[in-house]
Amino acid sequence: MSEPSNVYALVDCNSFYASCERVFRPDLAKVPIVVLSNNDGCVIARSSDAKPFVKMGEPYFQIKERLKQHGILAFSSNYALYGDMSQRVMAVIEGLVPAVEVYSIDEAFADLTGMAPPFEPLGQQIRSRVQLYTGLPVGVGIAGTRTLAKLANHAAKRWQRQTGGVVDITDSVRRDKLLKACEVSDVWGVGRRMTEHLIRMGIKTAWDLAQADPWTLRKRFSVVVEKTARELRGTPCLEFEEMTVAKQEICCSRMFGHRLKNIEPIREAVATYTARACERLRAQGSLCKKVRVSIRTGMYNSDEPKLATSRVCQLPYPTDDTRLITKVAMAGLEEVFSPGYAFSKAEVLLLELCQRGEFTDDMFTGAQTATSEKVMQVFDSINAKWGKGTVRPCGVPVAPEWGMRRELMSPGYTTRLDQLWRVK
Repeated sequence: MSEPSNVYALVDCNSFYASCERVFRPDLAKVPIVVLSNNDGCVIARSSDAKPFVKMGEPYFQIKERLKQHGILAFSSNYALYGDMSQRVMAVIEGLVPAVEVYSIDEAFADLTGMAPPFEPLGQQIRSRVQLYTGLPVGVGIAGTRTLAKLANHAAKRWQRQTGGVVDITDSVRRDKLLKACEVSDVWGVGRRMTEHLIRMGIKTAWDLAQADPWTLRKRFSVVVEKTARELRGTPCLEFEEMTVAKQEICCSRMFGHRLKNIEPIREAVATYTARACERLRAQGSLCKKVRVSIRTGMYNSDEPKLATSRVCQLPYPTDDTRLITKVAMAGLEEVFSPGYAFSKAEVLLLELCQRGEFTDDMFTGAQTATSEKVMQVFDSINAKWGKGTVRPCGVPVAPEWGMRRELMSPGYTTRLDQLWRVK
């Protein structure tokens, strides 16, 4: 294994959702926390001190008493707060490194190629600067490939006291030592089922996977597993473009805060979900050819009649115009709605996505106009500057009565003027 010519750092926030809740509540510094999914359904995030007592995905209504017994506080998901804190973290990182590739809401790859070693002091600087400016703890893993940087970050969190939250394995000796210390399940992209297959082949550690024959891995599994093994050996194989391929489908769905029997509030929900899906569509520069609208009742209450139905609607031409897609989605909803049912969920799915220039226009149908594209650009720019929902379709309410049930949500400390943090 040779010394790396490329150097990457993975900066990952520790227990991000739970840590965001603690930033503005110093009294929770030593209190275990869980964050719940939409409608306060199940656990989607845990602070490290809550993990021994709560599993991911456990339904909240089943574990309320257990949480009280162990002094664990539950919070409804506050996505506006989490998104704003994420942007602040990324801005701090961007001020310290040449290039940043945001991978998810709580982690980013920094390209350190060309910078002079040692890299550990830079990792400590990133960690302390993010903590100072945002109040959020992060771990930093530094290596010659993204897969190794991910593994180094895992080690920085697992052995935080010994490492100080930063692990640099650009040195081949340290890299090999870590590979031998980590199980194969610790490797980025190796899930439970893959782990079982690899163990049956005698591949139990990250080191074993790095030493495995890449062509055999490709033949038996896929090119992705082959690339993972090569990356563990120090050969960069994963370009960032591979991790940010435009989605082929875009879905937006939510459970309602309570059952809906009338079509009017369901119209509002479908219009809202369509608007959100179209924002994502334009963000990746795609156009949509079809839209599927689905509604369903609760499936587990034996006393209620059940119905799950959907309709796929063809758009007149590939488009990203919220107004047109919403109009077609509304027509689809009219077709699938049936009175006499208590609906619990709606879904909007954008199908057959394509990029501009990847399709041939039909000479007998219309096409999206330049005016439409300009309107959507203005629409998105205003919302980007002044916040989501500043400009919205007329069918999208500000505070819908069918909205998600979030009875345990913390204030919007950084996103709402009427909920700013107050120091007494």
